[in-house]
Amino acid sequence: MTKSLEEVNQSVHTQNKTSVFRKILAFFGPAYLVSVGYMDPGNWATDIAGGSQFGYALLWVLLMSNLMALLLQSLSARLGIVTQRDLAQASRETYSKFINYILYILAEVAIAACDLAEVLGMAIGINLLFDIPLIEGVLITVLDTFLLLFLINKGIRKMEAFIIVLVAIIGFSFVFEMIFAEPELDKVIYGLIPSIPNSAALYIAIGIIGATVMPHNLYLHSSLVQTRKFDRSTAGIKQALKYNFIDSTIALNLAFFVNAAILILAAATFHRNGMFEVAEIQDAHKFLEPLLGTKWAPILFAVALIAAGQSSTITGTLAGQIVMEGYLNLRIQPWVRRILTRIIAIVPAVIVILIYGESVTGKLLILSQVILSLQLGFAIIPLIHFVSDKTKMKGFHIGRLTQVTAWIIALIIVSLNGKLVFDEISGWLAASENPIVLWLTVVPLAIAFLVLLLYIVVKPFVAKAKSNIQNHSPHNLSLHFSVKETYSKKNIAITVDFSNADEAAINSAFELGGIDANYTLIHVVETVGAHMYGQNVDDHETTIDEKLLLEYKDMLMAKGFKIETELGFGKPNNIIPIIVNKGSFDILVMGTHGHTGFKDLLFGTTVDKLRHKISIPLFIVK
Repeated sequence: MTKSLEEVNQSVHTQNKTSVFRKILAFFGPAYLVSVGYMDPGNWATDIAGGSQFGYALLWVLLMSNLMALLLQSLSARLGIVTQRDLAQASRETYSKFINYILYILAEVAIAACDLAEVLGMAIGINLLFDIPLIEGVLITVLDTFLLLFLINKGIRKMEAFIIVLVAIIGFSFVFEMIFAEPELDKVIYGLIPSIPNSAALYIAIGIIGATVMPHNLYLHSSLVQTRKFDRSTAGIKQALKYNFIDSTIALNLAFFVNAAILILAAATFHRNGMFEVAEIQDAHKFLEPLLGTKWAPILFAVALIAAGQSSTITGTLAGQIVMEGYLNLRIQPWVRRILTRIIAIVPAVIVILIYGESVTGKLLILSQVILSLQLGFAIIPLIHFVSDKTKMKGFHIGRLTQVTAWIIALIIVSLNGKLVFDEISGWLAASENPIVLWLTVVPLAIAFLVLLLYIVVKPFVAKAKSNIQNHSPHNLSLHFSVKETYSKKNIAITVDFSNADEAAINSAFELGGIDANYTLIHVVETVGAHMYGQNVDDHETTIDEKLLLEYKDMLMAKGFKIETELGFGKPNNIIPIIVNKGSFDILVMGTHGHTGFKDLLFGTTVDKLRHKISIPLFIVK
């Protein structure tokens, strides 16, 4: 398995810091990248709609969502720190291939919805500040993909610094907006008391939850904490958990301030003046100057919107890379992944704007946040299961009280989403002239998702997590070895990676050496721990790989072949030559996945880097 965000994994050293402040500072950063997802343009749309329609009444939803987010993000960080896996990787090791494909698709839909909000929000900000048409603004957002590529090549700390600057711009902008708006403090406090005025408020409230507790942030945080290199002892892990919790608390409270400021601004400016229907960001911008009496209000609003869109789009594309690599074990070049993610968001935005015009962008933003909320259960429930697992967490599992609290949060979110889905489908059925179509399509789909949700809730309770790598191991290799009269090779090395490529490699090796040759199966563990500790590593994937390698050996020896095994640790293109060159092999046989041309550009190659380092012939089997 590749390391999560491999190009920046363990790139920030936290050891040998001379003071406590420097130690804490070394861990600060990941939560700020996560926090921008909690103040992205999708939040603006739901906060403005909530503030203009219901005044301060939904402030409590923001506060509750922030507390939920703090707990869930701390669980996500815990998973990454302790297991050295992100949420997608942990899911792939636990659920079946079929379930993982569904979870992957749902995660991609959520990221596309999130990125859609960011694209639209940034384009609207550009439109408002520079009077550039919205379509052109959407197309300009493609360019920030190259900004992300530039930043990540400079290192994760540079990226974190850039994001913190953008967060500061957003924060200072809304400090001044609060000064201009002069909100009624007594009503602000009253708004922290839970209440839901009507069903429309429920829709907005769920949208706020979806915009605040974001599923892609759970994948992102579990990966970003792995950018820190720290002592893997019990004391070192405890320290990392503590400092990351402090980081999360500060960053998410800043995000809460921004969200609350947007809702309060809408309540103090629009609701107070009887403008209950302001839901579009463009309308909010237009009315700020006449209502607040200063030209700086709309300017700061647009600047903050661009900063929010720019910062959140960076984290959204990173989350897309994490989800694809984690669920599918599919490694493509990061810049290609980021361009694909951005195109997926831009295409629907352009189509909707061309067909319906710019007036529907607000509704599209709120819809994107509701989609995010609907996907939350499929990310939260596996996360709670994983961090509650004593074996997986190696003694750092969460306590009973935290488990109960986390499950209550999951129940609240899933119940609210269930009611929303039921109400929406009921409305569609009542309004449809041909409801049978909905009964045959939408209703079965909703039931299928309910069954999937129940499955991921129940499965870990009734069965232990599967201890094999789900999409790696063809246990029953269909060997097509045919007997030949002569064989030229007597000592053959074969690389295996527990994929479908192994069958072709092993068959070809047997055709070269026959039943009397000596065969050595070579596999390289590529985990973070393997890179750091070599053969002293003790992690889940190493255990699995050792088991699979022995299964191969036993199966092939049972067929009469003489088999030895070699387990290496680190990068294959470095470790395989070391193993091969120290042995007395006649030839090395490698299976490939058939990547050529454009696919080589996407996936990169091991063969090209390896073949110049070995002193024996290399036989490549496709």
